[in-house]
Amino acid sequence: MEFTASQISGFIDGEILGNPDATITGVSPIESGQKGFLSFIAQDRFSEYLQSSDCSVLIVSKKLITEESYKSTIIVVEDAYLSFQVLMNLYEKLQSKKTGIEQPSFSHETSDLGENIYLGAFSYISENCKIGDDSQIYPQAYIGKNVKIGKNCIINSGVKIYDYCIIGDNCIIHANSVIGSDGFGFQPTKDGYQKIPQLGNVIIEDDVEIGSNCTIDRGTLGSTIIGKGTKIDNLIQIAHNVKLGQNNVIAAQAGIAGSTTLGDWNMIGGQVGIVGHINIGNKVMVQAQSGIIRDVADKEILYGSPAISAGDFRRNYVHFRNLTQIVKRLSAIEKNNKNNTDV
Repeated sequence: MEFTASQISGFIDGEILGNPDATITGVSPIESGQKGFLSFIAQDRFSEYLQSSDCSVLIVSKKLITEESYKSTIIVVEDAYLSFQVLMNLYEKLQSKKTGIEQPSFSHETSDLGENIYLGAFSYISENCKIGDDSQIYPQAYIGKNVKIGKNCIINSGVKIYDYCIIGDNCIIHANSVIGSDGFGFQPTKDGYQKIPQLGNVIIEDDVEIGSNCTIDRGTLGSTIIGKGTKIDNLIQIAHNVKLGQNNVIAAQAGIAGSTTLGDWNMIGGQVGIVGHINIGNKVMVQAQSGIIRDVADKEILYGSPAISAGDFRRNYVHFRNLTQIVKRLSAIEKNNKNNTDV
């Protein structure tokens, strides 16, 4: 698709410096801009590209404008990063949306399929499922018995959703994630470990996005719950009966053990490990690679393993880096004291 600078400016309420009829057919990173492409500059460290970029059109934050004319056509806005996001969302909406049922695919006769849905080749819809309007089930996805999927969802290739799980509206689940697999429940006996049946399900509320290759286990009894608006990165494990509140973000390779509860608006860094059966409050920030082993109050900022206050961790780490020298000085003091005592 082709757009002019004037059209783009209208979408984001910008001011044009240069040729309003300059056209673009695509977008690119600012470092590799080419004629016919659009990019943006929102930070001082990229301001050198204002005069050197080959992009036909640049969206630039007002605070960075220092000249009256530039090589590229400039669209001046208050925040170039946010304006570029607006354009990307508009562009995504303009893309053609898949609809229809490809063959071979299977949908059980007892399932209820909404309007304008897409079933990709080799997808499998089990009995008594309900798929909401405008949802898309991509090739090789498996939907188990009695699963409910809301409206306008995207279930990408290779996703497996086990029996009785519930997916809300406007959810995205990326490739190869597994929703509703058995929780890790075993009872030790004299003959080994006896498997505990996992009879619950997973409930994913509206507007949730789950990355690729994630695993969310079903509850032993009751539900594992992913709250509205939560965003989960790739390669994440969420165990049975975990309950996440609304608008949490969890970075890649994190793991949450069973029956732990998180509140709302928490930020969990990459490779964080959280033990089971604890409560984490609201607006908590956990730095990458931390280990959480206790209840956490609202708005705490944690770092380390086991995690402590981020401020305490940084102060302690300064001493840790000098630990060898500190030990040497203590040893010297002890030796000197011993010599004085012997005398």
